[in-house]
Amino acid sequence: MKNAISRRSFLHSAGLASVAAVAFPAILRSQTAGGASPNNRLNVACFGVGGRGAAAVDGLKGENFVAFCDVDDARAAKTYATYPDVPHARDYRRVLDKYANQIDAVTISTPDHMHYPIALAALQLGKHVFVEKPMTHTIWEARQLARLAEEKKVATIMGNQGHANEGPRILKEWLDAGVLGEVRELHSWTDRPIWPQGVEAPDHSKMIPVVPDTLDWNLWLGVAADRPFDPAYVPFNWRGFWDFGTGALGDMGCHIFDGAFWALGLDAPTRIEAISGRANALSAPTSSMITYHFAAKGARPAIKWTWYDGGLQPQLPPGWEEGRKFPINGTLLVGNKATVLTSTYYESVRIIPEIQMKALGPTLPAKTLPRVEGGHFAEWIRACKGGPAAGSNFQYAAKLTELCLLSNIAVRSRQPIEWDAAAMKVTNLPAANQFVTKEYRAGFGV
Repeated sequence: MKNAISRRSFLHSAGLASVAAVAFPAILRSQTAGGASPNNRLNVACFGVGGRGAAAVDGLKGENFVAFCDVDDARAAKTYATYPDVPHARDYRRVLDKYANQIDAVTISTPDHMHYPIALAALQLGKHVFVEKPMTHTIWEARQLARLAEEKKVATIMGNQGHANEGPRILKEWLDAGVLGEVRELHSWTDRPIWPQGVEAPDHSKMIPVVPDTLDWNLWLGVAADRPFDPAYVPFNWRGFWDFGTGALGDMGCHIFDGAFWALGLDAPTRIEAISGRANALSAPTSSMITYHFAAKGARPAIKWTWYDGGLQPQLPPGWEEGRKFPINGTLLVGNKATVLTSTYYESVRIIPEIQMKALGPTLPAKTLPRVEGGHFAEWIRACKGGPAAGSNFQYAAKLTELCLLSNIAVRSRQPIEWDAAAMKVTNLPAANQFVTKEYRAGFGV
C-alpha cells in the first residue's frame, strides 16, 4: 500500500474524481496544517458529531469550526442545531477535499472501523488529528498512523481522556519512589459489554429493514464489507461486531489499562491467553478473561496482568474492608509493599486498605511530574499551536491500542498466542496473523 497520496489520487481512489470539480472547486495549495487563524483559534473539521462526537465538539468549543461531517443526520441533529452556521456533509472525503486549505486539525469520533481511513487521509494532508479510542481497528493500522504522524510532524492524540488526569502521575511517582515495592501482578475489569455480544448475523428472511432517510448506509459501512442495513448494528451496538468494533476490551481497555501501563513503562506483552464466553466469527464474546505476560525489563520484574469483562471480576484483595463497594471498572496493582486501587479514568488512585493509605500518607513522595492543565482537549489544542506533544499522542496511543487488540486476536484464535512485537507477528500460530490487519472495501482511499 502507498503511504502518501496526492489530492488527485485520493479523489480517484475514493471514487470522487468525476464529481469533485462540480461539487467543490479545486484546491491548489501545499497540503500541510494551516497557520493559526488571526485570533489564534484552531480551525477544525469534526468527523462524527453525534454520540461521542458531540463531546469532541464541546471540548473544542472555543476554537473555530470550519465543517462538520456525519453519516447520520438524526444523530448529528443536536450539534447541527447548536452551530447552524457551520456547514456540514455526510462524506468525509468531500469535506477533506473542499476544506483542505481551511483546516488545521480534525477530530474523528466514528465507529472503530473508520478511524484509520479518515485519520490516514487527514495525516496525508498534514493535519493535526484527534481520534477516539481505540486509536484503530487493527494493530497494523495503529503502527501506520504512528509512523505517518511522526513523519508529518503533526500534533496527535487519542481520546483516552484519563491520560491527562493527575492520577497516572501520582501512580508513577509512587512506583518510582518504591511505595508499592515490586509489582508483579495486576488486575483490571469493566462492566462492559453493555451492548449485545456473542450474537449471530441478523436474519433478513422474514423482514428487510428499511434504511432511514437520515442515514447514508454505504458511507456508514465505509471500508467494511458490503451487507444489508440492519438496526442491529446502528447507532450503538456495532461495538460488539468484529467488522465494526473491538468489543468490551477495545471500548474500555484504553481507559482502564492506561495509567498503569504508562506508569510502569510497559511495552507489548510476549504472551496472551484468553478464556471467553460465547463468541463467533462475527461477534465479540459475552465475557472474557485475558492474561498478559510482560517480560522483565531492567530492574522491573516480569508482570502478569489479568483482564475481566462481561460480569467477571477478580477476587477481593487482602485487607478489603467489609462494606466497601467494589468498583464496576478499575485496576489493582499488587506490590510486595502495598496494593493500589484505581478508578476507570484514574481520577482516584488509592492504597488499600484505607488504614494503610492513612498510615503511609505523611511519607508519600512529593509531586515531581508536570500536570496537564485543562484536560486532554486543552492539551491537544496547545500541541496543535506549537506546544509540547500530548501525552497520549499516536506514538504512545499505538502501543496502548496494540495491547487491547492483542487480546481480541487471542480470543478469536481460541489459543494462547506468542507475540513478537518487533516483527508485528504471532509466532506460534500463523493463522492468528490474519487478525493483525484486514481487507478493505474499495473506494475509501485505503
